[in-house]
Amino acid sequence: MTDEHGSNASEQSTDQPASDVRHETFTVTRGFEAERSRVFAAFADERIRRRWFRIPGSGATYDHDFRVGGGEDAASTFIVTGRPSEKIRNRSRYLDIVVDRRIVFVYEAIVNDETRWASLATVTFEDAEDGGSTLSWTEQVAFLIRTGDGNADLPHLRTGTALRLNGIPAALSSGD
Repeated sequence: MTDEHGSNASEQSTDQPASDVRHETFTVTRGFEAERSRVFAAFADERIRRRWFRIPGSGATYDHDFRVGGGEDAASTFIVTGRPSEKIRNRSRYLDIVVDRRIVFVYEAIVNDETRWASLATVTFEDAEDGGSTLSWTEQVAFLIRTGDGNADLPHLRTGTALRLNGIPAALSSGD
């Protein structure tokens, strides 16, 4: 995904061969007491979204346009004591939105102007038998630049996604 805001993975120079791209798929499922329409609103309504969808670091900025063809550009600076700071950026584009049912989007995770991974994510919303709802997040990811040997990349992404989704109930209960 190239636009006026930044990098293009094909322009990045690394010593890794093209065949070094690692593809993975994972699904995270969560049950909620809230109705499907409320859980969908956690993605669509900017006030609710900002309560649970945040990128780590300080000075975060967000530009979110929830519509097909729109997307989100989120950026921050991540600082770990004793290490150089990292510029983190998450840039997405919505491909398909079916209100209260499905969101399909692509996104790039960019660190210090290098696309580390790119993903296709599908989020579905279903009614649960108990009157609540079920969210399923399925992500197909291409790791373009590995961290170390790459063994921790998928667990890191899957765990980060799960933790982020765990914030939705609190975001919904704290009011609009």
